[in-house]
Amino acid sequence: MTLKQRFKDIEYARVGNFGNDVSTPRTRRLAMWHFYLFDHAFLRDLWQNLWEIAPGVWRSNQPSPKRLKKYKRMGIETVLSLRGDPNKRISFMLLEKQACEELGIELITTSLSARSLAQKETYLDLLDLLETLKKPFLFHCKSGADRAGLVSALYLLHIEGASIDEARKQLNWRYMHLKSTKTGVLDHMLDCYEADTKRLGDMPIRTWFESHYDRAAITSTFNPLWKHS
Repeated sequence: MTLKQRFKDIEYARVGNFGNDVSTPRTRRLAMWHFYLFDHAFLRDLWQNLWEIAPGVWRSNQPSPKRLKKYKRMGIETVLSLRGDPNKRISFMLLEKQACEELGIELITTSLSARSLAQKETYLDLLDLLETLKKPFLFHCKSGADRAGLVSALYLLHIEGASIDEARKQLNWRYMHLKSTKTGVLDHMLDCYEADTKRLGDMPIRTWFESHYDRAAITSTFNPLWKHS
């Protein structure tokens, strides 16, 4: 086994009981150590990247159990994690699931990538989900920069009827989103949506996903600045 693979095993908690369980004080303590060291939660204690993008709609980075208690006091009813299946036995998923159950917060999950585009059906399902989430709600990814930024933009476009210029502001360096990296593919998707509305006429973002979104074509025309550095 390579050193890189061994590190990945630790990072994703595939080694013994390290971060695999939160049902006892000992395993919860191990999961917290894993969460803070390997999921970089110690950095998120310093900056939560917490913003209200619309009345009762918040975005942030991955919350700790302590922060979820704070959000419950704020009135948060629902948390949407953009980081994938909560049944995977990884520390941040286990801790978030346990905390939400204890606090009476509904936890919903979906899976998005910060560096690649999703299938059309994933975005359509996401738009449907955003219509039904009980407010006040919060959605998050790991850092609150890229996936949370895209979902913020889609929420403003689909639910609030915002302009593309207003929605695009959710993908910004102030949230630690860097357009010049591979995550710029998210900005490029919004640029393609805007180009199609100028060429074909105004259309809702849902209509665009249904009829004009082409994952492969958008990805192939993405030309990130890092390639020229």
